[in-house]
Amino acid sequence: MTPDQPRFDSVDALRGLSVAAMLLVNNPGDWSHVYAPLRHAKFDGCTPTDFIFPLFLFVVGVSITLARDASDRDIVLRALRIVGLGLVLHALAYLILDQPVVRIPGVLQRIGLCYGAAALFARHTRPGPQWLAIGAILLGYWAWMGWGAPYAIDGLPDPEGVASTFPAIATTLLGVRAGAWLKRGELLRIGAVGVGLLLAGEVWSQSFPMNKMLWTSSYVLWTGGWAMLGLALLDYAIDLRRWPAIGQRMGRNAIAIYAGAWILAVLLDAARWKQPIYAKGFGWLPSPEMASLAYAIAFTLAWWVVAVALDRRATYVRI
Repeated sequence: MTPDQPRFDSVDALRGLSVAAMLLVNNPGDWSHVYAPLRHAKFDGCTPTDFIFPLFLFVVGVSITLARDASDRDIVLRALRIVGLGLVLHALAYLILDQPVVRIPGVLQRIGLCYGAAALFARHTRPGPQWLAIGAILLGYWAWMGWGAPYAIDGLPDPEGVASTFPAIATTLLGVRAGAWLKRGELLRIGAVGVGLLLAGEVWSQSFPMNKMLWTSSYVLWTGGWAMLGLALLDYAIDLRRWPAIGQRMGRNAIAIYAGAWILAVLLDAARWKQPIYAKGFGWLPSPEMASLAYAIAFTLAWWVVAVALDRRATYVRI
């Protein structure tokens, strides 16, 4: 941030809430009994869980606009560090869990690529070209998928694959534009555009269904619309009305918390400690779905405590 630019607590809170939701979804007690709202849609469709990743990328875009100006070199290096961290985490899982292959695509890899592309483009363009780029990506992706004809690839495509990274960049650019309006206090514009995106996404989904795995164009608009409304609501409640910024502390160490949680989950599986902890700590609950959800909540709350402790010590891990 520049000295005369206030920090928006709402953005930290939204980032933190999205990371907490990631931990909740990624760490059920039993993958065979996942609480229904924490499941992804099998293919077409959009569950509450399907909002989490695009919300985080949207906040990445908002943060690009709010952050101090970075050089092209700094942007590229940070993007590479985020991608590299994702590869290291996957390599760790491969080695410790004795997996057959190393997974190359991943959540952090996509975050790094989207951050790098959106930050470089935003640094060298004005709003008009940014909107044109969003439109070109979404229309081009639709055309590439077949103008609404059957677009399912044989077998299930990789949810963080190369092709769907392009519309994910469009999601990040929507955040860039929302960040500019946020800086100017234009909450009504953010809300109005959010409603417009929701309507456009719903209409487009009739010919190009919402699909998180493919990150379809209608999915970009639908999730982007809700992200805009969420940002406007939190800015009003937290930055203007001074309500508690729930999630802020986790948002200040978002990627470090995500990486730490990944490592802990891998170690618990490798040491075969997870199942005894789950069985003894939560197996008494009346249904396996409730027990699985309780474990996920406890895991997330444990990392929330870590985030609070780090924030109280003003310890922030920068990637």
